Amino acid sequence: MERSCLPGVVAVALLAAAGNAAAQAAAPAPSKDKEAVTFREVERGLYLGAYAGPLFILNPPATSGPRPFSPGQMATVEVGLDIGNLFSIGLFLTGTASREGAAYIGSSGGTASGDFGMLIPGGAVRFNAVGLNDSQGTTRTFIYLRGGAGYAFYYPAALLGGVQDVLAFGGAGIEYYTRLRHFSIGLEATGSILVPSGALGFAVTPSLRYAF
Repeated sequence: MERSCLPGVVAVALLAAAGNAAAQAAAPAPSKDKEAVTFREVERGLYLGAYAGPLFILNPPATSGPRPFSPGQMATVEVGLDIGNLFSIGLFLTGTASREGAAYIGSSGGTASGDFGMLIPGGAVRFNAVGLNDSQGTTRTFIYLRGGAGYAFYYPAALLGGVQDVLAFGGAGIEYYTRLRHFSIGLEATGSILVPSGALGFAVTPSLRYAF
């Protein structure tokens, strides 16, 4: 009885093995490897930037009295958009603090004197004039030109009340896009003029930018 069952068991095993081999032969072979996820080496688009550094005004605004040289500081926050690899546009808010002595009376007629500051909202444009590649062929360093304009609000009001100026500025800088992809660092030098008071100034500002 046991001997008569053995051929049947062997036959069933052989049929199962043949069916499995046929199924594997019919399965389609993969055409190519799965594509790896890649990232852009330099992120561009909507960005948030910050500038801060020394500010020097050669002849501060005044309607009376002397206009002595004024050292100080400035800080700027900018929100903007990269248009391709060459152009950027942005809106900024700048705050300044300038040192002055008692001889500076601004437009107060002598009722106030000393230090003053500005709050300047405005807009800026930027052009990346030169791009430099790193050792792997990625353009990470740019030499750029930047300019813009904004309206200056002065404080304290007792010192510069009634003075209405528009700030126009222009300059050049260098920016390096780090291997952290979203972050870049830079250094910018700009000259500025306040119109119509004719006050001239210049600033040197390190910068940090994050692209979303």
